[in-house]
Amino acid sequence: MLRRRTFLQAAAAATIIGSPSITRAASQSTLRFIPVIDLAFLDPVATTAQVSRTHGYMVFDTLYGMSKNLEVSPQMVEGHTVEDNGKLWTLTLRDGLFWHDGEKVLARDCVASIRRWAARDTYGSSLMQVTDELSAPDDKTIRFRLKRPFPYLPLALGKVASPACFMMPERLANTDPFKQIPEMIGSGPFRYVASERVPGSRNVYERFDKYKPRESGTPDWTAGPKIVNFDRVEWTTMPDAATGTTAVQAGEQDWQEAMPHDFMPLVEADSNLRTQILDDLGFTCQMRVNHLQPPFNNPAIRKALLGAIDQEAFMTAVAGSDPRFRYSPLGYFTPNTPMAGKSGLDVFTGPRNYEKVKAELKAAGYNGEKVVLLVPADSLAQKPLGDIAADVMRKAGMNVEYVAIDFGSVLKRRVNKGTAEEGGWNAFVGNWQGIDWLNPLGHSTLRGDGVFPGWYKSDKMEALRTQWIETADAGEQVRIADDIQKLSFEEVPYYPIGQYKQPALHRADIEGIMKGTSVFWNVRRV
Repeated sequence: MLRRRTFLQAAAAATIIGSPSITRAASQSTLRFIPVIDLAFLDPVATTAQVSRTHGYMVFDTLYGMSKNLEVSPQMVEGHTVEDNGKLWTLTLRDGLFWHDGEKVLARDCVASIRRWAARDTYGSSLMQVTDELSAPDDKTIRFRLKRPFPYLPLALGKVASPACFMMPERLANTDPFKQIPEMIGSGPFRYVASERVPGSRNVYERFDKYKPRESGTPDWTAGPKIVNFDRVEWTTMPDAATGTTAVQAGEQDWQEAMPHDFMPLVEADSNLRTQILDDLGFTCQMRVNHLQPPFNNPAIRKALLGAIDQEAFMTAVAGSDPRFRYSPLGYFTPNTPMAGKSGLDVFTGPRNYEKVKAELKAAGYNGEKVVLLVPADSLAQKPLGDIAADVMRKAGMNVEYVAIDFGSVLKRRVNKGTAEEGGWNAFVGNWQGIDWLNPLGHSTLRGDGVFPGWYKSDKMEALRTQWIETADAGEQVRIADDIQKLSFEEVPYYPIGQYKQPALHRADIEGIMKGTSVFWNVRRV
């Protein structure tokens, strides 16, 4: 840690002394941003990658927006009416909406966009299961005729959790939802400048001059007026987070999405820098396992390995020892939210007994099968998660093959259902945002439908999820969520490995960064 800090100070000093003209020449109308990881996939619907969702909010817009308090309100729609005892929803688009190619946004574009998104999203699939008719009676009207009431409709269309329900032209929305759209044409506040893209390094956005913000309300995350104060936003992917922090300290970059926790004392002492935690719900982490291939196709083996999971070790590796930035034990829902329960968490408390776990794994049928662990080597958080995952499995006697590759390659490989010899895998680590784990409706990695990579399939889980959706009683929802957690500790769709909070870093002259995830309206230079 000391070596990293010394490097940061030295590198920053060298940069400032060696290239002052670069800093002074930076355009006041350009915001320079360092994303947490490379933008490997541009289509924000075809992947759950958070960086793709952040990109999506620049280029595309949504029918509803979400505030930092997780309340949804109209965004592209002027409003809606609900009739027939909650079974007929009529949404009306507001005036002045245009695509980046100059064409008007039409209701049929939105209908096609909803259908494409619903094929990839848990909220969306639940909505479509109760939908008899989704249509566009005219250019401004979107109609849902439901089989039964579904009060979560605005939440489904306005949630920020990946993938968000982004609107796109009908010709793009008709793309197979499991393939990438061919171009980035949205109606959001920024246009994507494809000609300036450098894969692995650079992405550029320009203000869309025909974007019309909402005329009422207050900017609040993805809700309210989206007021753009920069003509241009440049994303620069840095080779590592320390280099990014150095660039912000030197004034060469304005905003780093994820700053290493161990640099906090250094940057907090610099009056030119500011740090803040944008997302108070933090990042919930998991080790996902492959339910189709040995050894984790054996539920007894999955359950036996629970005793090896050391959440404290995982979170210390990511966030250090400062209690401001870490939380454990983590269950299957976001801590300190209504659905988070205590059932089963005892398995994560106390010292780990690896000899006992080793014996339990052998009794469960583990015979030394190779465990291929995919680790995103270019991720500030996921790389240390992978290091600890490999360590705890090896301590438990498992034969681990540690595969360190870039994040984009993990996303590509994790959809392979084959054996390790066929390019498949057995486990990977990942960090989700707390907004992804709030409830059974939106928690994609708790689905028992066998869709999400890992391919966990459970009729019991799907039945409980359906019960949760169909009840309107808040107390009953809490009880069902507790049953879901109990079942999760029996069937182990994945291993929860802790929650951490991630500080962002920016120059002191950048103001207006809102709580939630990184969005680029309301931000200004002062």
